[in-house]
Amino acid sequence: MNDRTRTLRPQTQTIDLAALGWDSDFQAAFRRYRCPGQRPGRVARIDKGIATVLTDTGAQRASLAGRMLATVARNPRTLPCTGDWVVVRTWPDDRVTIEATLPRRTAVVRTGADRSTRAQILAANVDAVAVVEAVDPEPDLGRIERLLALATDSGARPLILLTKADTVAPGVLRSLCDEVAYTAPDVPVYAVSAHTGDGLNELAPYLERGRTLGLLGASGVGKSTLVNTLAGATVMATRALRADQRGRHTTTYRALVPLPSGGVILDTPGLRQIGMYDSSEGLRQVFADLEALAQRCRFTDCRHESEPECAVQEALATGELEPRRLTNWRKLRRELLWEKNRRRARMTAAERAEARRVERVANPRYQRR
Repeated sequence: MNDRTRTLRPQTQTIDLAALGWDSDFQAAFRRYRCPGQRPGRVARIDKGIATVLTDTGAQRASLAGRMLATVARNPRTLPCTGDWVVVRTWPDDRVTIEATLPRRTAVVRTGADRSTRAQILAANVDAVAVVEAVDPEPDLGRIERLLALATDSGARPLILLTKADTVAPGVLRSLCDEVAYTAPDVPVYAVSAHTGDGLNELAPYLERGRTLGLLGASGVGKSTLVNTLAGATVMATRALRADQRGRHTTTYRALVPLPSGGVILDTPGLRQIGMYDSSEGLRQVFADLEALAQRCRFTDCRHESEPECAVQEALATGELEPRRLTNWRKLRRELLWEKNRRRARMTAAERAEARRVERVANPRYQRR
């Protein structure tokens, strides 16, 4: 984004920022930026580097200011994303620019989709994060655990939504809910149907005025359909599953959608690659049962394979622990370690490159060339 980008004139519709989550904490953070021509707003969508920002005077299209571009170059994580509260400035020629991003209260973070070591922020300032999985086809428990680690690590309250509840028999639905609840102890599980409205009333506490609910899930699990139902209008495009029952990648952007209830829902595109960036704390909470078992092993460095008096292996033998859950725990732990080592190696290389650059500048031998 650049300062030369022309933007649309502000709409005349008035927006209640408090309904979007604006409160005294964000007000205090904005105080240092308060000056004529600048106001707070919340990012609702970003298209090709241009943000749609909801301000008290309506929706405005804004580009990044020059100082903001410099900040992002130094720290890519400061790049505004959907859900961020930002400072926007209106110029005499009707340009609108984003001057700063206010500190985030929560953030859902994964590894960059380009397989780099950079973090990608999927959603900011959400109060709760719902891991969305359809009951038909059968829920992918491993994917639920992975997404739940991201949701838990965000700092927001995690929950699980099992969509398309009307497509299976009541007995099957209860069995699936119990299975998912076992996989995610202490996390509320709700079975909902966007077509019949069943279960949607239970989401009311997460969608009260001033609260934001973020949605995470794969393509085809019904996130966009759920958003349309809650909004009472078609605000997100939807498509049917493919013949192989895999989801079609319909939503390609993150969108902040104000609801008639006064709350806000933040929809994200279907995640095909769900890389773990630094979700070690979230992983510990999701697998708290396994972590507790590991503490009871005889050896502190137990690998939970064939060591004597291994509490994890004993739990497997008695049926207290499912083999699938242990396998996924090991897989996610290895992935986190690999990502950590990869970032460390890249950081070391960057530091070496910077040291060589400084040497060239300071060494007269290089300057004479």
